[in-house]
Amino acid sequence: MGIIKADRLVFDYIRRDEEENIEEVDRAIDDLSVDVEKGSFVAILGHNGSGKSTLAKHMNAILIPTEGTVWVSGMNTADEDRVWEIRKRAGMVFQNPDNQIIGNIVEEDVGFGPENIGVPTDDIWKRVDESLEAVGMTAYRYKSPNKLSGGQKQRVAIAGVMAMRPECIVLDEPTAMLDPNGRKEVIRTVRELNQKEGITVLLITHYMEEVIHADRVIVMDEGKIVMDGTPREIFSRVDELKSYRLDVPQVTELAYELRKAGADIPAGILSLEEFVESFMKTLSEGRSGEDRTPTA
Repeated sequence: MGIIKADRLVFDYIRRDEEENIEEVDRAIDDLSVDVEKGSFVAILGHNGSGKSTLAKHMNAILIPTEGTVWVSGMNTADEDRVWEIRKRAGMVFQNPDNQIIGNIVEEDVGFGPENIGVPTDDIWKRVDESLEAVGMTAYRYKSPNKLSGGQKQRVAIAGVMAMRPECIVLDEPTAMLDPNGRKEVIRTVRELNQKEGITVLLITHYMEEVIHADRVIVMDEGKIVMDGTPREIFSRVDELKSYRLDVPQVTELAYELRKAGADIPAGILSLEEFVESFMKTLSEGRSGEDRTPTA
């Protein structure tokens, strides 16, 4: 079993009237099973309403399954006695960092979580130091969060989760409210935490460029997993992705259109550098072929 596992997970949003009679049932997760390997970087994609954020909330016991089971580090999220321990193991970072930052000073905010769970004072400050360093925010420790950019605030929110010493961080569209520079800051930070600290990362996003360095990409639609593979495998299936109302990275789209036009370019191009290398190789081979063409 991986660090997070869901088995035949079902979740219904139920709307009731004033007399508590059921008015409407909306199935957000439909018989979903997934196993996340410890230390991996998994990206989850899906259009609005696909169920990806609902799935994220199950990984932190914010939501409890209607049917099926979710385990975090071997603990059943439906076990009320284990909820606090589960939330220490799997930290959550949401879209809006202002909803998670409560301290007047950056270092106070980062230390709030450890203080709440009774960590000794000396250890709290050690955790604050390590967490701020991990996200590159040590120089801002005495600043007010109100003076920070959106990307910096989100990095403080991640540091606050890091200070709880989680084994896994679940990020629910953490860059949705940020500008391009802020998005790059946050994704770079998340990748470093995964690579250097060995923290399992689950990134829910609708920005395709953010997932090209993931170990695994899961695509959701109507509460189900409809695609699952490496970034290259997933982005090689452009038409299928578009059928689920998703885009692909711009450079992947360009390579795809050139392939359709007959260019000898590999499927699943993920980066500009990779595209340029492949395109120049194709041009070079084309020229070599012309040079070898016999003359009359």
